Amino acid sequence: MAKKDTHPEYYRTAKIKCACNNTLTIGSTREKIEVEICAKCHPFFTGEEKLIDTAGRVEKFKNRRAKVQPVKPKKVRAKKK
Repeated sequence: MAKKDTHPEYYRTAKIKCACNNTLTIGSTREKIEVEICAKCHPFFTGEEKLIDTAGRVEKFKNRRAKVQPVKPKKVRAKKK
């Protein structure tokens, strides 16, 4: 059905491993896949709210936001008559 030498190899029993140690078996063009989050540990499916911030991006944003000075409104000059 598929032309030879044009399609990648298809693995019917490819393994997906999540950071929470959950494993799934699916069909894929990769033999092993590692993911950080899956349906077993995703907050939408678990009903728990948790913040996944491995690089500290939220902290950096909050620090930058705290340093910003509020913008002062410009003074309007009175027109001469």
